[in-house]
Amino acid sequence: MPGFFEKLRSFFSRREAHDASGLSDAELQAEFRKRYHNFKLLLTANTEALRIMSDMERALRERRTFGMSFVRSQATAATVNVFRIVSGLREIAPGKYDELAARLTSIQKALDHVLTQSHAEPGPELVLPLERVDLSLSDQVGAKMAALGEIVQTLGLPVPPGFIVTARGYKRMIEHNGLGEEISRILQAAGEPGPETALAVSASVRQKILNAQVPPELALAVMDAYAALEAKAGPGVRVSLRSSALGEDAAGQSFAGQFSSKLNVAADSILEAYKEVVASKYSPQAMAYRLAKGIPDEFIAMCVGCMVMVKAACGGVVYSKNPLNVRDDSIIVHAALGLPATVVDGAAQSDEFTVARAPALHLAKSAVRLKSTRLDCDAGEGVRTRTSPGEQAAQPALTEAQILALAAAALKLEAHYGGALDIEWAIDEAGALFILQCRALVQTEASNAGERENAGRFGAALAQGGVAASPGVAAGVVHHVRRDADLLGFPDRGILVSPQARPRWASVIGKCAGIVAESGGAAGHLANVAREFGVPALLSLPGAMDALGQGQEVTLDADGLAVYPGLVEELLALAAPREDARAFSPMHAMLRRVMDLIVPLHLLDPAAMEFSPKNCRTLHDITRFCHEKSVIEMFNFGQDFQFSKRAAKQLKHRVPMKWWLINLDDGFTHDVKGKYVQLDEIASIPMLALWRGMTAVPWAGPPPVDAKGFMSILGQAASNPQLEAAARSDYAELNYFMVSKHFLSLSSRFGFHFSTIEALVDERARENYVSFQFKGGAAEFSRRRRRAEMIGHILDLYGFQVEIKEDAMFARLIQGGMDYLLERIGILGYLLIHTRQLDMIMGNEARALQYQDKMLKDIRTAIAAPGENRRRPKVTHPDGHISRAPGTGEAREE
Repeated sequence: MPGFFEKLRSFFSRREAHDASGLSDAELQAEFRKRYHNFKLLLTANTEALRIMSDMERALRERRTFGMSFVRSQATAATVNVFRIVSGLREIAPGKYDELAARLTSIQKALDHVLTQSHAEPGPELVLPLERVDLSLSDQVGAKMAALGEIVQTLGLPVPPGFIVTARGYKRMIEHNGLGEEISRILQAAGEPGPETALAVSASVRQKILNAQVPPELALAVMDAYAALEAKAGPGVRVSLRSSALGEDAAGQSFAGQFSSKLNVAADSILEAYKEVVASKYSPQAMAYRLAKGIPDEFIAMCVGCMVMVKAACGGVVYSKNPLNVRDDSIIVHAALGLPATVVDGAAQSDEFTVARAPALHLAKSAVRLKSTRLDCDAGEGVRTRTSPGEQAAQPALTEAQILALAAAALKLEAHYGGALDIEWAIDEAGALFILQCRALVQTEASNAGERENAGRFGAALAQGGVAASPGVAAGVVHHVRRDADLLGFPDRGILVSPQARPRWASVIGKCAGIVAESGGAAGHLANVAREFGVPALLSLPGAMDALGQGQEVTLDADGLAVYPGLVEELLALAAPREDARAFSPMHAMLRRVMDLIVPLHLLDPAAMEFSPKNCRTLHDITRFCHEKSVIEMFNFGQDFQFSKRAAKQLKHRVPMKWWLINLDDGFTHDVKGKYVQLDEIASIPMLALWRGMTAVPWAGPPPVDAKGFMSILGQAASNPQLEAAARSDYAELNYFMVSKHFLSLSSRFGFHFSTIEALVDERARENYVSFQFKGGAAEFSRRRRRAEMIGHILDLYGFQVEIKEDAMFARLIQGGMDYLLERIGILGYLLIHTRQLDMIMGNEARALQYQDKMLKDIRTAIAAPGENRRRPKVTHPDGHISRAPGTGEAREE
């Protein structure tokens, strides 16, 4: 299959042109300008598409926090720019590349399929009774309610009767009101909302849900299920409605306290309460949690459990193991008077009991606190806070028998589920125990507070005491939070200090270095989320708001129950590394799947038979193909139309190789007549920079070839027909420039290898770029690969983003000032000349390193000034290629 240079030879040799239809020079000039305009648009779109691909790779590599709006916007932007590239090529060469449109459409459809996929299609039921549910139905009713159903069916422990509005019911609610596209539009417009925009976005979406109508068939199913509850629990029975979103209470993503629960709800209010729970999917803290965990919005269908309301005499949480010490199997019971909501919301003090397992269950430790307030069911509907009677406030909320009964239930549940559990419970006024929730417990490593025996060496503490709700050490600037508006402007790595440990403070958990609150405890929702994200939390610390001033830099030692002024380096050295909550997030998996259709490059060799539209498997393939063909089409214009003004002119200069130039616009100093152009007639800034690099150090000729290198060349020449054809070609040593004042495109072939360089360099630093591609050689593959790696290593040292694939090397710089990029173009010019035939000696590592050192020395002394280099971190990609983050900072040789 003839390649680029063979095609050029045919154009030159046959001296035939397309029918110019009698066009005048003025008309031909207008046609050229139109094509050149589209060529520039194509180049701009190509640069933007490559920038987008780099952004996506960097986001995945750095495990950034992002949501579906980022994935969609990047995929859309990449597709739009590739569409512009295809359109530009079709304008440059009408009718020649129409097949590309079909390939682009096919890839777009594949992207749409990935972006619109969600979890398994929900089952047909709108509502399911709790007694029919077990863990196998988690995708229909959510893990929280599935776990309760499992308890009912398998263990026989007491759970309030109830029913669940399923994922199908949620989907029907959204579809009936046309909310899906509307919510997606709002979220897409907001981007990745921080605290500054989350409140507005949340209010907008939640209001739309609250204003929506519950579909008639869903409303009927809900009220029929409620009537069945009345038959069991009595007429007018009050109920609680609790979230059971898909993904909630799953391993590593508890969503603790991020959604709403509605308590003591009357029949007439059930449908409105249902909408309120559904709307809480878009609370600021829930959106922030999903973003920090990398969970796509589409993955969360809001199922809702509706259960008979327990009028609790006391309630709370039992941990089947110590959440603050993964090696401690003690059972920890937290108990408050009235409803358990005060324990999990961190709104009031609660008792804490520790139960040891051996030799038999026994109460090992009690911490009874003053429980001055309690939360009870109102006589009508809803709940109310009231003052605890004096004699009750100071008494234990549970008897020892009740504590041991709770511990026994926790062990039974733990044995069934096979791991540590976080269990919410309530005991009604008749003394009956009910399990309200059961989920996996997040445990942390044991505190290293024992290393603080001489805590005085850290200096005087600003505040001491409280409860270590989440272990660790952190430093940051204090930010007081009393109300939601105080979350606006929360600083990165700030220390949140508040009178209360409210679950909704979790909306800034991704920014928090640590949490301090005057109330709350280890059983609260905020404490759960803090442990999940590895954020140190010190709760129940009286006077914290007064002791820790707004904007003050402090060091929080949750393990040592203290807060110190300034940065205490000795303490910070004890801090365990904070685990990344996004490490294996569904959002990163989604981005990876999208990138698989955008980023990989399969079309490497323009001369290969496979280099065709039908083999474009990704958007990157299309950009590569279109870019290559657009250069050829622009180069061929003068020959195709016998338009001498835009035909190639040979550079007349004292060099052994032949160089041909096409002036795209203002690349010459004047209108050059005839077949030749002098170097001093060239005005192209990037070409002159490249030429300076090419001539900065005289080439000493090819390196001496050892026997193995010589045999490698003979073997390749005998067995590789493409190399053989290239060697015989009259144009094997021809090199072709397309230039304007600020633009350069070079296609160059020296013997058995070819290179392309493209650069746009002017005063607009944001639009500037340089790209370099190198492939081929006469030696066998491993030597060609090593040469590509050597060139990539050198360019990597000077700030290029480098990819190595097979024996091809791709390097680019995106954005940067003129002086910086022109210097880098000079380096490319040097490498273009001095890496010729080096593949022949790449089997000898010592000699290869010797040549590499010489080239680096030449570059330092003749092109790039010493001391101007700064190295970027290297990344090895899954397919084996090596890259560095793009940018314009300089690199330093190591």
